Amino acid sequence: MSTPHLNLTEGGITGTLLRFTLPMMAGALLQQCYNIADTLIVGQFIGPAALAAVGSAYTLMVFLCSILLGLSLGSSTVFSQQYGRGDLPALRHSTYVAFVLILAITLVLNLVAFLALDPILRFLQVPAEVYPLMRDYLWIIFWGILFTFIYNFYAALLRAVGDSVTPLWFLSLSVVLNIGLDLFFILLLHWGIQGAAAATVIAQGAAALGIALYTHLKRPELRIRRRDLYFDRATLKEITAFSTLTCVQQSVMNLGILLVQGLVNSFGTVVMAAFAAAVKIDSFAYMPVQEFGNAFSTFVAQNFGACKRQRIRRGMRQALLITCLFSLAVSLLIFIFAEPLMLIFVKPDEQEILRIGAQYLRIEGAFYALIGILFLLYGYYRSMRMPGMSVILTVLSLGTRVALAYVLASLPAVGVTGIWWSIPIGWFIADLVGFIYYQISSPRLYRAMATAIGSSQ
Repeated sequence: MSTPHLNLTEGGITGTLLRFTLPMMAGALLQQCYNIADTLIVGQFIGPAALAAVGSAYTLMVFLCSILLGLSLGSSTVFSQQYGRGDLPALRHSTYVAFVLILAITLVLNLVAFLALDPILRFLQVPAEVYPLMRDYLWIIFWGILFTFIYNFYAALLRAVGDSVTPLWFLSLSVVLNIGLDLFFILLLHWGIQGAAAATVIAQGAAALGIALYTHLKRPELRIRRRDLYFDRATLKEITAFSTLTCVQQSVMNLGILLVQGLVNSFGTVVMAAFAAAVKIDSFAYMPVQEFGNAFSTFVAQNFGACKRQRIRRGMRQALLITCLFSLAVSLLIFIFAEPLMLIFVKPDEQEILRIGAQYLRIEGAFYALIGILFLLYGYYRSMRMPGMSVILTVLSLGTRVALAYVLASLPAVGVTGIWWSIPIGWFIADLVGFIYYQISSPRLYRAMATAIGSSQ
């Protein structure tokens, strides 16, 4: 396998960004297939209760994985900046420090997940008929948390140095394995929901071990040497600061979604099943702009390390245009094809599930441009050494969503529809604040970068 990578500090901005982003988009969509395959096969061959269980489990797993993803994304910002200024020894040392730090957190998180499984399910108000299925599914899924960390860490490292293709290859092989094992365990061995969970864990393990081995063997410049195996206060502080704040941003975002899931569960199995199916479609629909935001973050970080302020400014304008155009096209497709998309996961005779799911998609799907812009703002502030601002925007977005969801859903005339409308309202408020702060802070940041350029010459 070759070693494809892009230098994001050179070349045309739009073309370079798109070439870097497309493999990330494809990878993110494939990653959704882990749970999508479970949901599709479970919904069609086991039934609505199992569909509701897998759907609610997905929301919980997204929250747990967001902690690990946030830690990896935060570390990758440091990696990108060091790569942008050509400091490979610092990059290797930071990789070692970040790996040990996040591994320790992963092991603690895994233990807590097992010990707190029943309290978590009670907190989520899981209905009695769904509870045992969801518990069985999660007990097996939790064994794959370590694999999730390993894959996401090495994927973030490779992307930080401009290689977004290699993670896609390993993820593609893993998804094919996951779907094959789903069919084998559920249809042939009749393992039920436990089979779906086992297929996911095995496939995640294959992706994790494959990408770790590839990085060690094929990327010698990233291979950690004996002299890199030490801890120093400055590196630990830098990695901890970026990783912690990005982790908080990611986990707060998904904690809000988890709180909304608890509210959805209180409306019963039908609404749970509709939400479970619609969220899968929703995740596919806006995942490309989320990955574009992550790619934009790497672009900004590398150019920040290289002190190319004008390139960052031009990149923001072009990224906004791409995001808005793509989001509007996806919104139109979701609005038109809401019911046919729901039929992928739900049987035609489940009319109430279809109606509620299509309603969710049409309300939220009309505003994908807002979440696309918010992902760009997250990436920008994280890479400009202001990850705290990403946390603030996340709290604004999710705080508004959760508060409005609970208030509106309690009104008899609004009901569950209020949960759907609270989501784009939260996005809009966060976008507004993010752009106002961008206008205020950008001149100061660019002046500081210009000063750094001058002092280095």
